[in-house]
Amino acid sequence: MVRSHPLGWLLALAGLCSPAAWADVQVGVTLSLTGPAASLGIPARQAVDMLPREVGGEAIRYTVLDDASDPAFSVRNFRRLADEQQVDVVLGSSSTPATLPLAAVAAEKGVPLLSLAASAKIVQPMDATRRWVFKVIQNEALMMQATLARMQRDGVRTLAFVGFGDAYGEAWLGELRAQLPPAGIRLVAEERYAKTDASVVAQALKVMAAKPDAVFIAASGTPGALPQKTLAERGFRGKVYQTYGIANRDFLRVAGKDAEGAIFAVGPVLVAGQLAGANPVRPVAADFVQRYEAAHGKQSVSVFAANVWDAGIVLRQALGKALATARPGSPAFRAALRDALETTRDVVTTQGVCTMSATDHSGYDRRAVAMVQIQGGDWKIVD
Repeated sequence: MVRSHPLGWLLALAGLCSPAAWADVQVGVTLSLTGPAASLGIPARQAVDMLPREVGGEAIRYTVLDDASDPAFSVRNFRRLADEQQVDVVLGSSSTPATLPLAAVAAEKGVPLLSLAASAKIVQPMDATRRWVFKVIQNEALMMQATLARMQRDGVRTLAFVGFGDAYGEAWLGELRAQLPPAGIRLVAEERYAKTDASVVAQALKVMAAKPDAVFIAASGTPGALPQKTLAERGFRGKVYQTYGIANRDFLRVAGKDAEGAIFAVGPVLVAGQLAGANPVRPVAADFVQRYEAAHGKQSVSVFAANVWDAGIVLRQALGKALATARPGSPAFRAALRDALETTRDVVTTQGVCTMSATDHSGYDRRAVAMVQIQGGDWKIVD
């Protein structure tokens, strides 16, 4: 496996060994191993090491590059993986801003992209560009629906929004605006911040001045702890709801006691041991948790690692189909792989049951949602 910084490049040694090496399936990976999204990219990188190295008698080789949480570097990485490594598929990136521009490159190069970022805008609306892009991650609409149902049960009538001023935050705000009226909840304040900001005191004070029953925070990774902590420090006593972007232990560590009580919708893998025995996701999620914790320690699992594992589950099935029609390293194989991904049916992952189609390149339903609350510094199912 080759690792590289976005400012440098090493051609994979496997590709230099012999012409026959190009018969292996080549998987490119671009992740945010440094920069603001590193808390998402690092566990994802660890999960790459767990992915299968063989399918249908063919070796699978991975090339992992760091995009430093920078969209320009993620685009550069994709082009290098496609042009120099001649990869058959790309996984990445870790954040929505670093992933959105990759769709155009995937279509240009005819190389399927399996997104490790969440936004529905990565795969919607379906068009000639996005037909090359897939993701085994829940869309915001599904998670927002579950979150608003929880707010209604909690008696929330007025809500304030604090989120990233980027594609991730705006996607959640868009869903919030669309789904709030039917839920009978009124949005009374909107505030944004940058993931690199050191303070959100001004935003917190404006939110509190609106006197909402609750605050919805749309952020990811450790930067999601900043408004959570600031609201607590300023004395906000209403409920706080987050997104699945904060579902890792680094968030808990940084937010500390100020995260207590926060509620969010997330994939079932985060609470695998708490799932009902009849839940089809439980055995798959439990198996991944056991494998990951054996390598990285107890309570080390995050959804960002699980996203990679789930991409691997779907990819391996699609590779088996594509290998029946074409050889790796060719445009025909990449096209066949794209078609195979689009015909994913009833595949159980750590976070749901995935069925894709020509119009749905995510493929999850309500089985991919668990409502979780932070209690005693840990995740607990509340619905």
